[in-house]
Amino acid sequence: MKKKNAAALMAAAMAASLLVGCGGGAASSSAATSTAESTPAESKVESTAESTAADGDETLTVWAWDPNFNIYALKQAEAIYQKDHPNFKLNIEENVYSDIETKLITAATSEDYSTLPDLFLMQDYSYHKMVANFPGIYTDLTDSGLDWDKFSGGKLADSTVDGHHYGLPFDNGASVMAVRSDMIENAGLTVDDFKDLTWSEFEEKAQKVVDANGVPMLTSSGGSELIIEMMQSAGASPVVDGEVKIADNAALKESLTVYKDMVDKGILAEYTDWDQYIASMNDGKAAGVINGCWIMSSVQAAADQSGKWAIVNMPKLDGIDGATNYANCGGASWAVSSNCKNTELAFDFLKSTFGSSVELYDDLLPNAGAISSYLPAAESDVYNQPSEFYGGQTVYKDIVEFAGKVPAFDCGAYYSDVRSALTDAVTNIVQNNADIDSEMQNAQDTVEFNIAG
Repeated sequence: MKKKNAAALMAAAMAASLLVGCGGGAASSSAATSTAESTPAESKVESTAESTAADGDETLTVWAWDPNFNIYALKQAEAIYQKDHPNFKLNIEENVYSDIETKLITAATSEDYSTLPDLFLMQDYSYHKMVANFPGIYTDLTDSGLDWDKFSGGKLADSTVDGHHYGLPFDNGASVMAVRSDMIENAGLTVDDFKDLTWSEFEEKAQKVVDANGVPMLTSSGGSELIIEMMQSAGASPVVDGEVKIADNAALKESLTVYKDMVDKGILAEYTDWDQYIASMNDGKAAGVINGCWIMSSVQAAADQSGKWAIVNMPKLDGIDGATNYANCGGASWAVSSNCKNTELAFDFLKSTFGSSVELYDDLLPNAGAISSYLPAAESDVYNQPSEFYGGQTVYKDIVEFAGKVPAFDCGAYYSDVRSALTDAVTNIVQNNADIDSEMQNAQDTVEFNIAG
């Protein structure tokens, strides 16, 4: 790793911490602006720590952020594990996410991993860049005994590099389309009419909602977030086998075309200010929103709209082989560091809690608002409780089922480079009527230039 590449990653990490508590939104974690110059991760990632702790110590140190979400989840997991391991203890050190990445990069560049905790939480979109550039940070979890089949392929892809697992999925970022059922009914339609649609079918029905209510069908935070969800839902990616594939990408072109068409028709409204974006949902300035399921907490902030919302899956791209109605946006996963003093304990703790405990996820849903990425949680009584806010719908069961159908999506180590370039492309296409093919080529050239630097 060249020093300038490490410095670029460090600077980017320091700038990334918005909305990481909910696992998504306008601040997915920072970007690599460099190529991976190390050998494949699986040949280098070996824990230098002993697999058993001295003197029978059953303490694990963990880095995480957000006391009401991630750290609350750790405390509940600790209590559950202590039922069969009374001497077990978590030493939880709160760090904002940007600080976690900075500390990881500092340890890697100095080749002094002794400063790392046993476990840490990492934003999903950071895994590929960090494993590619700093493989010595991680312990490979592939053969840890965790049952990977119990998590969706779309979620696992974020923390899987070259077939090796480096993170255990935590919170669910499955994409949802939250819609105002009352506005849909004003147009003579039902919520069921908006399930399992293609984008062309959606636009036709959405236009009726716009005409009946005088507001856009969807609100957007602008940029490339929705574009990337549309691509992922089709099983497409702007990076394939480590190579940038933005120009001549059929799924991307269709996504950009649909997005521009919706803006032009008044079906979709863009807000570059996050607060205004949230307010557009709460103030009745839009009849719906598509985003990771964590957006539901913002939707529900308008208590006076209880019973007027519903959750359905997102539309799928027309004419693209393998297109689905499912995507993922945001989330984080648990990693074991190469400095872990007791990997057997770390593996067993993760396997017994976040990797298998429906009891844990039943607690986290009502008390922390954390929706499980562990698929069997959808079968529990808690997840099958009807939601008054969403008109009696069993929304949490539905969301976990959505997560199980998300296609795998891999932007490699260049997620934020791609996202930034696509945001510029979307802006030029929507605001300046720029040619879509030209903007796709510009984005390709920009990303290739950045990662070659």
